[in-house]
This record gives sequence, structure tokens and C-alpha cells, in this order.
Amino acid sequence: MTITTEGSTQSLTWPDSIEWWKANNLRVIQTNLPAYEAATLDPDSLVADLIHFSANTLIINAGGIMAFYPTKLEYHYPNPYMKENMLGDVIKKCHENNIRVIVRFDFSRAHKSIFEKHPDWFYISPQGERITNEDLYTISINAPYEQEQLFHIVEEVIDLYPIDGVFLNMPGYQTRNPYIGKYYGIDQNPYDKKRFAEFSGGLELPKVEDRNDPIFNKYEEFKKFTADDIIRRLNLLVKSKNKNIAICTYSEDHVDIIRHESQTNSLPYWPYNASDNVNNTRHSYPQHIVSNASIQQISFQSRYNAIEPEEVSIRLYENIANGSGLDLSLMGDFRDYEDERNFEVFKEIYAHHKKFEPYFGNYTSPAKVAVIAPGSWPSGDAAQEYRGIQLMLKESHIQYDIIEDSQVGNQEKALGKYQLIILPEILRFDKGALDALVRLAKNGANILATNRSLSDHPDFLWDLFGARVKELNHDGAGFYLQPDNKDLFTRFDKQSLLFWKFNLGLYEFDGAYETQLPILTPGIPGPPEIIGGHEPTGFYSVGIKQHARSKAVLMPINLGKLYFLHGYEQHKNILLDLIDYVFPDVNQLIRTNAHPRIEVILQNFALNTPENYGKESQDGMILHLVNLTGFSGNTYFKPLPVYATEFDIRSDFRPKRIWSMVTENDIPYTYQNGRVTFKVVSLEDFDGIVLEK
Repeated sequence: MTITTEGSTQSLTWPDSIEWWKANNLRVIQTNLPAYEAATLDPDSLVADLIHFSANTLIINAGGIMAFYPTKLEYHYPNPYMKENMLGDVIKKCHENNIRVIVRFDFSRAHKSIFEKHPDWFYISPQGERITNEDLYTISINAPYEQEQLFHIVEEVIDLYPIDGVFLNMPGYQTRNPYIGKYYGIDQNPYDKKRFAEFSGGLELPKVEDRNDPIFNKYEEFKKFTADDIIRRLNLLVKSKNKNIAICTYSEDHVDIIRHESQTNSLPYWPYNASDNVNNTRHSYPQHIVSNASIQQISFQSRYNAIEPEEVSIRLYENIANGSGLDLSLMGDFRDYEDERNFEVFKEIYAHHKKFEPYFGNYTSPAKVAVIAPGSWPSGDAAQEYRGIQLMLKESHIQYDIIEDSQVGNQEKALGKYQLIILPEILRFDKGALDALVRLAKNGANILATNRSLSDHPDFLWDLFGARVKELNHDGAGFYLQPDNKDLFTRFDKQSLLFWKFNLGLYEFDGAYETQLPILTPGIPGPPEIIGGHEPTGFYSVGIKQHARSKAVLMPINLGKLYFLHGYEQHKNILLDLIDYVFPDVNQLIRTNAHPRIEVILQNFALNTPENYGKESQDGMILHLVNLTGFSGNTYFKPLPVYATEFDIRSDFRPKRIWSMVTENDIPYTYQNGRVTFKVVSLEDFDGIVLEK
């Protein structure tokens, strides 16, 4: 089936029987309005801009911190700059132009006038401090403001306006002021104390975040339960009013759209952030729609300076390639904007999505490798290890899916399709996940784990890998690894020693089938005249246990972190050689000479049309190519044009046509023995190569 795109853009009409967000064709623009802009916002110009940028969904302020409409509630502080009909006029004019409106609520803070009436509703630190931003005070999730007033406010908005969705910003517990980067500690509000005691059987709230403390671990359970309970009750309220109102927030339970964010707030930059977010969310929570927002601001302290246009382009194209729609968030609306450098990028990519809308959003992945993510918002050492492993796979064009560590047990059936499951720095799993990993290995899935993965489960570590920890945290600076087995480590024909730094765990592999990469001592430090003395330690950096139908590989070393921060290909080659060893067919899906900075994402697609909704069908494959050659590490430049990129792809069908979304021209190809080969003559910033079935 071919949909003609020449001369017009697509306009699909979805029936009311399918809830509107399930079309997965979102082109969201969020206007984060400062209070004073409510006085100057012109609904007509806002809608004109949304049309100009091909948006089909608007997120706009409604309430919580302050009301952007004429509230009648005692505990809802009204925006003093508000024009009475602003929100209603925006919704009305958007609907006249087939643009959905999701209203934004933020209940993380409330005005000091409410604090003065009920200080017991607000956060208080172990030291008795409040978290404040000017006249705003951080609330406590278990106090009446969020347990009662939240629902009154949302209900009032639904009763007043025909909204299409509710977006809840910054839900859950607060321990820091993110706008100034200050940590305050666990909330000691009396309502939290009382509810935690009821939940835990009389325990006192912990005051320190310590994962070795069983009371803190119980508190973590409590936080999840109470945060989920808010969303559950919100869902009941909203759906009782109108089941076609979408609920959108950053959590996964009781919502329709999971929101995520691509932000530039730490170094080194992570150019695959949008791919990471969307891939993780789609495969961890496959029953949900994900909308990953490109946050335009450089930081909370620099909201009116946008990130580089090339970075925005990468984020938006990665959204599309991984099966999401488009989403961006900016301060205020588009008129008199302080940094307009990205506007042409918005216009071009949103128009591209609109034009080819049926080819996006209905994907299944052909990948046979899964990477387990350390949560949905990774940070610290775990994030660096995880991102380094992804970087190695991305640069090698190995296709992989991401599943969050908390969902391994829930997604066991989906994980059954993978030949290799990688665990980068996943210290602990729940029992359901551990049992699932055992069954997956038994049924033929190879497991590869790095650094301190599974170290919280010593019995499991022994059963799966035949390993015991002797020294979990061991400074590897100055040590060497020795790739002496050239039959396995084929990429090291000219190297006999590999330098190391960061963690180099010392494990005993008495139950392993084989050990690899001997660890050598640092030798003698000093001037050249006295160095040397690198001797075997008796430890190995790789242990491999053979199971009936699979192998389990443990590398108790910071391999991903080292590559993420330093980027030496020798460390990537360790992983690639081991993957070749346990999964020899890993490169059979895609063979290419593409530059390592060309992100290659292959998807099986079914046309995203009402006729195909809910059906298992396939209309072909799409090869998404995102050009990251302009990314230098700290700066985003315009990508270099890349020429004559060859692809050889495994395909169970002979394509009837292959064509480029950029040129809309056919691409010559050959098909033989279940493989299709073709050449992309020229690649600028992006292309989608469609292989029609």
C-alpha cells in the first residue's frame, strides 16, 4: 500500500471510537507561560503560529501554582495578570482549527498566601527548612493541598472548559530545589510521618537516603505507592468526567501518555538522549504512548537561551525514528521570542512529520539485542555505564531495544525474542526479574553484564555467572588488561596490553566455564628508567559460564563508563568481540559502511491509519538515518554531508519499492537470498528510507 504525498500533506481522520491520543501522531508544542504573559497572549496569533509550525496539540498553563482562568476556589491562587477569557479563547480557537489542547497543572508548589493559612501543608526538611522560590513554597504530597485541593482544581477546569488532556508537571516527592540545584532532604511533614507510620506498621520517617537502610527501602516503597495513588485517583476523577480526556505525566501507571524530556543539563552531552528516552519507554511500557519533549532552555537559570538548532534537529528526528511523535517545550509563546534560531527547524521537521504521518508511530523492532536501563531517568555511575554501552552499539549500528530494569519481570515474554540481553551496572532486581532472567537464559538468551551488576544478589551471581565477589569496588588506575586470546579478541592483533581506570572489580570465577582478559598489576610508577613490572594478578576481567542453550558473560569492570568519558575504541572492541563470541549473527540484520556518527534505526512498520489500528500487520521497513557528524562533544555544528552509504539488510520480503522521504525518489536495489542491498547517494541531516512490502 502506497500513500501518495506529492503536492499535498496528509490529513487522516481517526474515528471517535479510537481515543485520540492512541493514533500516536502527536505534534506537541508546549507554551510554558510566565505569569505576566497571560496579560499579553493573543489567542489568534498563538493559533496562527501553531498552524504555521504544523502542530496538532498544544500544552498550556491552567492551574496549580496559579490559576490562568477565573477560579472560584479558596486555595487556588489566581494569576494577577490573567485576562479572564484567555484560556477559554485559546481552547475555542484551537478546536476550530483541529488542534487538541492539553492543560498543564503543577501542584509541586503553592503561593505564600496559602502557606500562611496552612503551613502544615508544605515541605519541611530534617533541619526545619522550607523549599521556596520567591513567593512559592514546595508542598507535601500527603498533606491536604495535594490530597484534596488538587482534585477540586482539576475538576473545576474540566467543568469549565472542553479540554482534551491533563498534563501534571513535577509530580511526586520533592527533596531538592531543582531551580537552584540545592538538596534539602527527605520531607518531614507531619502528614508524611503519619501516613508512613500507617503504611509501614509504625516506622518513623528516615532522615537520610541510604539504600543499605531497610527503613529507607520501605520509604521508597511508600513513595511509589503514594505517588501512584495520586495518579490513580486523578484518573478516576478525569475519566468519570470524560473518558476522552488524556492523562499525561512522567509516571507510567494510570496515565495515557508518558511524558519524557530531553534536556541539556550535564556534561558530557548525550546526543542520543531522545532515542534513549523513547526506545526505553516504548519497550518498557508498550501499552502507552510516549511523548518526549525537547526542552529548549539551556538550563533552569537560563530559560530564554535555547539550545543549538542542530541538537533540536537530532532530538526531533530521533523521536520519529524510535516511534514517538514530536514534542517541544518553550518559555512563553512564539511572539517576540528571545531566541528564534530553532524556529526553522521546528517548522521543517513538524511539516515533515505531518506530510509522512502514516509512516510514523506504528512500529515493531527487528532488534535481537536488549539493553536493560537503570530506571527511566538514569544518573550517576549507572547512567555513564549505561550510556557508554549504548554508544558502543550505536556507533557499530547494532540494533537494540531498551527495557527499564523495573519492567524485566513484566516484559519477560517480550524479552524472549532477544538473543542477547545486556545489563550495564544494574545492581539489583526484584524477585520477578531474577526469575525471568533465569528462564530467559535457560531458553537461549545470552546475558552480558558489566561492572557491579547483580552484586546485591550473590547467590544469583554464582548461579548465573559462576562468580563470587572478592573486591567489588577496586580502583583500576594503572592496571592493564591482556587480550591474549586472539581467537576471541580478533580486533587486538596489534595490542597486548589495554590500559584501565575507574572500577576494576576483583571476582573469583570458580564456577565459570572460562575466563578471559587477565588483569595485570600497575607495575612500578616513576620515570621511564624504572617503569615496568606488570605482572598477572591471578584475576580476570571476564568470566563466561556456559548454560545449556546460552552463555552468561560477566565483566565486573566499568567498561561503559570508560568509553563514555574517554572514547578509546579499544574498550569498545572488548564489548564487540565478546558480542561476536556469544551472538555471532549480531551483524546479520544490517551490514553497512555508514559512518559511526550516522545513527541507524531500522523499524518494521505498518501504515499508521485507522484501518490498521490494533491489527498485526506489516507494510514494510523504514531505515531511519540521523546524521550526528556535526556533534563534536561539546558543540553541535551543522552535520557533514555523507555520500555513497551502502546498506545490506536482512529482509523476509522482496520490496516492491524503496524510496527516500527526503527526495521522494526511488532508490535502485537488489534482492537475493533474503537480503536487500542499496546505496544512499547523499545524506544531509536525516532521511527515512522506506522499503515497501
